[in-house]
Amino acid sequence: MMPTIKLTKKTLIFATFFLALVLTPVFLNQYYNLQLAPILTMTNAEEKIFIVTPGQSITVIADNLREEKLIKNAFAFRLLIAQMGIGRSIQAGDFRLNPSMSSREIALELTHGAIDIWITLPEGLRIEEQAAIIEEKLKFGGNKSYNFDKKEYIKLADEGYMFPDTYLIPKDATAQIVANQLRSTFTSKVEQSIIGNLKTSSSLEEVVTIASLIEREAKTAQEKPIIAGIISNRIKLGMLLQIDATVQYIKGYDSNENTWWPQVTRDDYTRGKSPYNTYTNLGLPPAPIANPGIDSIRAALEPQETEYLYYIHDTEGKVHFAKTVEEHNRNVRDYL
Repeated sequence: MMPTIKLTKKTLIFATFFLALVLTPVFLNQYYNLQLAPILTMTNAEEKIFIVTPGQSITVIADNLREEKLIKNAFAFRLLIAQMGIGRSIQAGDFRLNPSMSSREIALELTHGAIDIWITLPEGLRIEEQAAIIEEKLKFGGNKSYNFDKKEYIKLADEGYMFPDTYLIPKDATAQIVANQLRSTFTSKVEQSIIGNLKTSSSLEEVVTIASLIEREAKTAQEKPIIAGIISNRIKLGMLLQIDATVQYIKGYDSNENTWWPQVTRDDYTRGKSPYNTYTNLGLPPAPIANPGIDSIRAALEPQETEYLYYIHDTEGKVHFAKTVEEHNRNVRDYL
């Protein structure tokens, strides 16, 4: 006959607590893995195009995946991303996903499986600078269909007309495809509205060229119409424009400063012959020197009426305008 074991209340509580302590992590792990499993088990589930925009947080991405019924649990997905350590590897772009994929498969796909890549091209860049950004964004490790040729893009692109914007560019895009996409955006966003507002004495090329000067010279949106007015005044008076950005354009890439827009010295103003040098040639340069944004283009179309003929930016970037050369020289002494 087996001896009777008496369990005290304290023993029962301890046993219950011990079992809970041991079993809870097991149950939680099973629940966690269940939440990471595919929503559907069928292999022919319908694909969806899922978009991740630039700068989007993991929280927003997880919530959007849940809303699209691509994952079961947004919180579990965020934990998975943290465990995998791939938060910073998730790309901005659009992806082909389907609900038969597990959360882990979706997470990995977001790091390399983009169909198109979001690429932002700021205002005021030369085509060489645009080419470098596009190459960097498309030439990532997992892109086995990389086709972009930076040198080819520089040959094909029209300086001034490669509209600065944020684009979804196919990861297998060629230089021709990218150049066409940017030029087409210029046509749709700018060209049609400009044509109706062009003065009889102006051409599209002149407007874009002036806009490119404004884009490189102005520090703020408020300055742009005034600088446009100064350029207009100097052209009307037959004065040299004397715009440093045109000299920077001539100098090109400076490996010491690691920039396409290096510092300009007094010797640079007269060194070398170039039709782009507005210190030695009257009027506008023969073509744009950069790719301007819409604000600079509007300023070029509608320059502000002003009596100013000169401007400088001090070491803090603040602009100082002047009506006379004496006033301008005083500003140079006081602020530079």
